[in-house]
Amino acid sequence: MASFDVTKSETPWVIFGPREAVEFKEQTDALRVAGGRVYEVHARDLTDETSVLDAFARAVGVPGYFGWNWDALVDCLDDLHEPVTGGVRIVVVVNGADVLLGADHLRVFMMVLCLAADRANTAVDPDGCLREQSVVFEHFVFLLDDVRAEEFAAGITNPDLVVSVEDDFLTVAVNLDVWRPETIGRPQIF
Repeated sequence: MASFDVTKSETPWVIFGPREAVEFKEQTDALRVAGGRVYEVHARDLTDETSVLDAFARAVGVPGYFGWNWDALVDCLDDLHEPVTGGVRIVVVVNGADVLLGADHLRVFMMVLCLAADRANTAVDPDGCLREQSVVFEHFVFLLDDVRAEEFAAGITNPDLVVSVEDDFLTVAVNLDVWRPETIGRPQIF
């Protein structure tokens, strides 16, 4: 069994796996029972940057000032705090993720999701200040129908990301050695 749990505040933030994976069903059911939110989108609606932005805007909602670019999506997903979600954990489930294999924007898309989740899942804002609002833990699950998760690795590999394959799953997280190399001056939250 793979070592991840989308009901907890642990990396990896992005997970690819087979639709029939019992882990996903059990974990998202448990999340719902605990009051969490599960948003669903279909990968056919994520074929390029514009469609990704539109699909996520419809799924999770965006503020009126949303900038309609990758940076704005990072900010929006990072800002899903108590006023938007009620302070509960969230999971965005992407159905039919097979169609994203080989997509030109996949590497950037994964970077955006990982940065957003890493920022949202930490009690410190990007400037190193403690957040005033409660942290909302978020994960992104890509469900595959026929393609094996490991086939996505080559299209996602990036020094800024940690991409791992375990059993039938591929996980993606921010490489903290690159993105948080300097911890001096940052508050440590335990």
